[in-house]
Amino acid sequence: MKKLRITQIRSQIDRPQVQKRTITALGIKKLNRPIEVEATPQILGMIDTVKHLLKVEEI
Repeated sequence: MKKLRITQIRSQIDRPQVQKRTITALGIKKLNRPIEVEATPQILGMIDTVKHLLKVEEI
């Protein structure tokens, strides 16, 4: 499986509750702190939901 590095680049303030929960479910805790995850279909779906708040890089 390929791995992804996900970084939150925009704030989740004034976003719908669904988007806030998706960011939390991805494991992102703070802005500009990258996390590494495997690219499963579930993770890719969550990324697609909040792609306007994230920067995604393939490792």
